[in-house]
Order: sequence, then structure tokens, then C-alpha cells
Amino acid sequence: MVTNDDGIMAPGIRHLIELMQTLGDVIVVAPDRPQSGMGHAITISTPLRLDKVKIDGENIEYSCSGTPVDCVKLAVSKILFGKPDLLVSGINHGSNASINVIYSGTMSAAVEGSIENIPSIGFSILDYHFDADFYSGR
Repeated sequence: MVTNDDGIMAPGIRHLIELMQTLGDVIVVAPDRPQSGMGHAITISTPLRLDKVKIDGENIEYSCSGTPVDCVKLAVSKILFGKPDLLVSGINHGSNASINVIYSGTMSAAVEGSIENIPSIGFSILDYHFDADFYSGR
């Protein structure tokens, strides 16, 4: 499973999806818009919307109106009806180290996966530019 906090169309998640396809089947559940800095927030006061979308290739992808943690919860309970073999989150622009882990929606999605006993990894690149080079890391 692939998710993030920058939104389903962000370059980082598109690159991560491409990388994960080399390992197996990919299911994407990601926010429909940027959700940076949401931490471990969940949506409680408004209905969540989950739309199946076709963006690239053969992947099953869902766009969610909620937070990154909402995406993980919905994937496990409403899409997969179980746990994926691996959850990856990102690739986030900027550092997700030290205190930033507390605020990061990218890392909170990975933490939520861990809470669900899913092996989970959060990825970031120390580059804040929208057109960051995810291939070389520069």
C-alpha cells in the first residue's frame, strides 16, 4: 500500500508508486489534496469521501478527502478488508527527522500502519522544491 501527505498527484508519491511496482501489486490510498503537518489527525466532524481514480498504469488508486491516517484506516477496513504486506508513505518534501516526525502526516501514516501491525516505512527527501529530483536525491 502506498500513501502520503502531499496528495495523490504529488510527484513524490508518483515516484514511490513506480518504485513499489517492482516489488508487487500496488494499492494507493492518498489524500485528494495536500495534508502536510496534519500529524496523526483523523477526520471526525465531516463525512469522508473515497473515490476510485485512474491516474497511471494498472494500479488500483483511491483519492480520499481525509488525512493520511484516515487513508490508512479506510484502506485496511473498507478497501483491502485486511492488512497489506507493506505500507509505504511519501516521498515527502523536506526532512521527517527529529521533532518533525510528530507533525508529519507522512510519518503518521507509517505510524498508523505500525499500530495496525503492518510493516511500514516513511520516506522523505531533503528538498522542498515541487520539482525535486527523486531519482538522484539531489
